[in-house]
Amino acid sequence: MVYNWQRGNTRAVNSCVAERTNWRIVMIHYNSQNIRIKMKIKTMSPTEIKKRKARAAKIIKALKELFPNPKIALHYSNNWELFVAVVLSAHCTDKKVNEVTEKLFKKYKRLDDYIGARRPEFEKDIKSTGFFRNKAKNILSAAKELKKRFGGKLPKTMSEMLTIPGIGRKSANVILGNAYGVVEGIAVDTHVRRLSKKLGLTAHDDPVKIERDLMEIVPKKDWFKFTYLLIDYGRKYCQARPHKHEKCPLAKYKINV
Repeated sequence: MVYNWQRGNTRAVNSCVAERTNWRIVMIHYNSQNIRIKMKIKTMSPTEIKKRKARAAKIIKALKELFPNPKIALHYSNNWELFVAVVLSAHCTDKKVNEVTEKLFKKYKRLDDYIGARRPEFEKDIKSTGFFRNKAKNILSAAKELKKRFGGKLPKTMSEMLTIPGIGRKSANVILGNAYGVVEGIAVDTHVRRLSKKLGLTAHDDPVKIERDLMEIVPKKDWFKFTYLLIDYGRKYCQARPHKHEKCPLAKYKINV
């Protein structure tokens, strides 16, 4: 069934059809059901896309020169540990997550250890990452879901990943890319969200809309690395706190936002 939806929570959108039109058919996952909706979305004109593609190409080239080997900063030794670390990283620094998981992964070594974990105790183990009650609920529920529905292994598709507790598009993109090399989109974290707009690659603030814009202008072969290029750039040169942007390596691409 197709619904007309001009206003709504775009964070519920799991995937969208790449069409250059103001109307798009999008798929949302709501109450365990996949629903196709017709949604009014402002899109870039062909001229704007062309300009931003050229801009993105120059920025990506400069970023690759600054960071030849960008990669995820979270520490993990298997796909399940990657999942846990990614969930813990929400509203928390990667440094703090790595400090917590260094002990956590020694205490909980197998998926079954998480399935049998006592939630109050697990909450204490991850408390310093913030939002620990919700994170504990999602991680322990996810462990049971993986065991029951996927044979104890992380799924390899975006649609399946998005049915797991605590996982949205950003986390799914990170997990799929690092676990399997599966790239279905661009992970939009706080650095990507802030810098994409500052560098003139999008005019939006909503992560779903930002990802849509970036997928239009960033070559697909660079989708996976693009996230980590911007993260590394944001950490080393262009932090969120006030600083002199004119001294940043990509200062010439900065726009006033």
